[in-house]
Amino acid sequence: MPHIQLPEGLQGIRSAMAFRPETAKPLNELVEVLLHAPNSLPQADRELIATYVSYLNDCYFCQTVHGAIAAACLGDRYDLVKRVKEDFMSAEISEKLKTLLVIAARVQSGGKNVTSTDIAAARAQGATDVEIHDTILIAAAFCMYNRYVDGLDTWQPRDEALYLERGKKTAREGYVEMSKEYLPSASS
Repeated sequence: MPHIQLPEGLQGIRSAMAFRPETAKPLNELVEVLLHAPNSLPQADRELIATYVSYLNDCYFCQTVHGAIAAACLGDRYDLVKRVKEDFMSAEISEKLKTLLVIAARVQSGGKNVTSTDIAAARAQGATDVEIHDTILIAAAFCMYNRYVDGLDTWQPRDEALYLERGKKTAREGYVEMSKEYLPSASS
C-alpha cells in the first residue's frame, strides 16, 4: 500500500505523476528527450541503460517497464534484456553499449565513481560526447525515478505480462504521449 494516498489502478510512477501533475510534466519531458527522441544512440540502447540502472537499484516497476520497452525496440528480444541485466558483458550487445553500461553502473553507485578511463574506453568504442553525456544523465535520472517510485511504495504488480503491451506502445508513441492516459490535461 502506498505511503500516501495515490490514485488507484495506476502502476508505479504513473500513480505518483497523476497525484502531482505539475511535477509529472517536466519528468515526462526529460525522459522523452533521454529515451525516445531522436539520438545517435539507438532507443533500445538508451532503454537498456535505464533498465540496467533500475535493476541495480532494485526498482521492479522501472526495470520491468523499461525492459519491456527495450525488448519492443529489439523485436521482442526479452531474452536479451534479461541477459543484459544478469551479465551485460556476456550479452549480445555492442562493445560501445557495454562501455556505456559500465559508466551507468558507476553513476548508479555514485557520480564520482566515473573515471577518465571509463570515458576513454567509451570513446575508443565510438561513443560521442553527447552519448556519454546522455548515458550519465539517464543513469542519474533513473536513480531519481527509481527512488520516486519506491520511496512512495507505489503499486507494482509482479506480473511481467502486464508490462509487455505498455512497453510496445511506449516504444512507438513516447512518454509524453503516453502520459495523456493518466494526465488528461497533459500537453506536448
